[in-house]
Amino acid sequence: MPGPEHVILVTGASRGIGAATARAFATLPRTALALLSRDKAGLERTAADCRSAGAAADVFPCDLTDWSAVTSTVAAVRERFGLPTVVVNNAGVFAPGGVSETSPEHFRDQVGANLFTAYHVTHALLPAMIERGSGHFFFMGSVASLKGYPRGAAYCAAKHGLLGLARALREETRDRGLRVTTLLAGATWTDSWAGVDLPETRFMPAEDVGAAARDAYLMSDRTVIEEILLRPQQGDV
Repeated sequence: MPGPEHVILVTGASRGIGAATARAFATLPRTALALLSRDKAGLERTAADCRSAGAAADVFPCDLTDWSAVTSTVAAVRERFGLPTVVVNNAGVFAPGGVSETSPEHFRDQVGANLFTAYHVTHALLPAMIERGSGHFFFMGSVASLKGYPRGAAYCAAKHGLLGLARALREETRDRGLRVTTLLAGATWTDSWAGVDLPETRFMPAEDVGAAARDAYLMSDRTVIEEILLRPQQGDV
């Protein structure tokens, strides 16, 4: 029996945009999904959704800020499904705080969760994907990758760094058969906005962000969408 045509690795896949992106890719035929985050129960829920859509899916609980954990998890993914064709670097966290009120520990934690996670996964998989000569890396950036926001010092710094990492990777791999896309998403209805005094309709649905990634992947290998800026219809929140 032939193996999967599409092997999709998604980080931060237990909820929100990561889960929605996994579900979007699960609609492709002959697809297997490797779902990563620290939340095993959340991953299992996403995996069940993906299987219901007809895809194979397995969960790989992992602290993506831990380099040794990432290397062992990537090895487990490759043993289970083979080398990914798509890597979605989505893992991240937002905690508010201005420059003066953000402690060094808090700053390191947000940069670790939003930037080092993507670097770790990319670094672990890149040599094999270059050797194969194909693959698509997605980085889940933000409008905070493009501009600063009050009380978002650590998050903005991390997301600016993430965009820089993606742009550098694009330049390094353009002649190696790899594609790199950054999604720059505005306010999206996820748990991060729980309790906000605004209607859900003021936000983008996470499913739209996931669909944008899937559709960018489906372009011919002669085309790469380098960056996609998505905002709510009424603008930033």
